[in-house]
Amino acid sequence: MTFLPEGEGSVTEFEVPPRYQSWKGVVHGGMIALLLDEAVGWAAWHRGHPGVTGKLEVRYRLPLKVGERVRLSGRVDNVRRTVVYASAKIERISDGATVAEATATLMEASPTGAG
Repeated sequence: MTFLPEGEGSVTEFEVPPRYQSWKGVVHGGMIALLLDEAVGWAAWHRGHPGVTGKLEVRYRLPLKVGERVRLSGRVDNVRRTVVYASAKIERISDGATVAEATATLMEASPTGAG
């Protein structure tokens, strides 16, 4: 996935491959959480606050089917010193319905890992 800067964060489109299946034809919830975590991480990166996720709270709204094309978006909602508050959403391309959303707290870190 390649996230591009957009507004207060980042965005990408993605087609969910069969290897992410849990129940027949349905994407595993852990993979949905991973996609949301990537979205908040890239949003923070694109806003100049790269960091690591300390807390991720996911709200699952609809099943995500294998092979569906989705739009992932993340945004930075607030920054306080070295703490970044962000949110993310997964929407189906076909009808714009929200599949899942998340809020996250990230700890700002150096992009090189030093300091």
